[in-house]
Amino acid sequence: MAEVKVPTLEVTSGASAKMHEILESENMSGKGVRIYVEGGGCSGFQYGFAFDDPGAADFRIPMQEGFDVLVDTFSMNYLRGATVDFIDTVEASGFKISNPNATGSCGCGSSFSA
Repeated sequence: MAEVKVPTLEVTSGASAKMHEILESENMSGKGVRIYVEGGGCSGFQYGFAFDDPGAADFRIPMQEGFDVLVDTFSMNYLRGATVDFIDTVEASGFKISNPNATGSCGCGSSFSA
């Protein structure tokens, strides 16, 4: 299991704080937040988030709040260089992934093509 020393996936402080808040509110201490890419959605691929055991990841990105962001090798190939942020506006609230590897995306923002 490789621990990422220089993150290849950036997680903003706002996103990390929100992930930590969710982990705490769901009583998931000791778990990490898995970010993954899978086939589907209207553009070919879609992003997903889940709670998972830290030992079940190819890449672990430690967060300041004491948990790890977990990414498998397949997903890291699509997420390398991306930024995960949390937005909270009048129009929308949720995690947003800005991905330089995406060649297109759908209107909902949760799926992309590469």
